[in-house]
Amino acid sequence: MKPITTYLSIVLIVAFIIFSSCIILKQQAKPTLFLIGDSTVKNGKGKGDGTLWGWGSFIGDLFNSEKINVENDALGGTSSRTFQTNGLWDAVLAKVKKGDFVMMQFGHNDSSPLDDTARARGTIKGIGTESEEIYNPIKKKQEVVYTYGWYLRKFIGDIKAKGATAVVCSPIPRNPVKDDAVVLVNDSYASWAEEVAKAEKVDFIPLNQIIKDKYAALSATEVKTFFTEKDHTHTNEAGAKLNAAAVVKGLKKLKNNKLNSYLK
Repeated sequence: MKPITTYLSIVLIVAFIIFSSCIILKQQAKPTLFLIGDSTVKNGKGKGDGTLWGWGSFIGDLFNSEKINVENDALGGTSSRTFQTNGLWDAVLAKVKKGDFVMMQFGHNDSSPLDDTARARGTIKGIGTESEEIYNPIKKKQEVVYTYGWYLRKFIGDIKAKGATAVVCSPIPRNPVKDDAVVLVNDSYASWAEEVAKAEKVDFIPLNQIIKDKYAALSATEVKTFFTEKDHTHTNEAGAKLNAAAVVKGLKKLKNNKLNSYLK
């Protein structure tokens, strides 16, 4: 009986290995949607620290998790520049494979100073090829700083080189309520993000405008319920969910974007 028992044990072990391998291969076969951006995409650890939420914490709920992975790699306080110069982009790019997607949203912190002692995270305004050499007081070394558009193009070029798909989102609008009225203004970074996306022939989601259109139909009191009372930029859970839905709304309007096939 021992040979039979041994044979059965071997068969079971082999079957288990094959079954496990199939599961691993199935997981690896799934594409991943990587999210990169600032705190309006992921605040803190993405768990609602201080009641502040980014839309990236909820957008995964709108995709079919059996068909696609959603990974939120955004980090609060970053600009299109510091997400790259601080090594965050290299870490994400190392995981990106052919068939994946990378959705980006930057701009809120790009208007900061280029070389202040607090963050040194600003970029040159616009989308041109201008550059400026500065002394970075944070890193204590010289650094060449480029335009907002230059850094976006760097993201896009790297993504294309990996055989992945880039999707650019314009930055969400800040709280538009002033003196109990909804005051909607144009955002230069929203326009620049669109110009870069069109020039690089990648998909663009006019997130800024989609959300402003939503706010325009609401009262000041209603709009205020989407933001925290701590500042005029960060959304609470309700606001983050509204923004996540706006991303999907914009995504559905894109022609031939394969991400749509992974939505619930």
